[in-house]
Amino acid sequence: MKRVWVNGTFDVLHIGHIKLLEYAASLGIVRIGIDGDERVKEKKGDTRPYNSLEDRIDFMNSIKFVDSVVSFNTDDELRNCIKEWEPDIFVIGDDYIDKPIIGGALAKEIRFFTKVNNISTSKILGDEKL
Repeated sequence: MKRVWVNGTFDVLHIGHIKLLEYAASLGIVRIGIDGDERVKEKKGDTRPYNSLEDRIDFMNSIKFVDSVVSFNTDDELRNCIKEWEPDIFVIGDDYIDKPIIGGALAKEIRFFTKVNNISTSKILGDEKL
């Protein structure tokens, strides 16, 4: 079975996350990398994360499409987590087409997932226009 890597914040779960994870699971065994709380705060602002890292890990572990979860706080930690997993496939949102993907070169293949109804946690929380 192929090894699949997916990473993200996964702060407030929505249908887009579930569909992404379902797609990833259709490709193989899924490991999720979750940004640590300080990293989320740096990337998303002082009001985030909405849910703690521990809660976000518990949420991910409760989803049937997820086989394992790890967390990281820096780009180097992210690369090390990906390198350790040795993914065949890296699944990431299509908003990363033509953008640098940290650790993407460590996977044999990158698959882009189209956002569902262009929904995002930032939009749900009002950090972005719907």
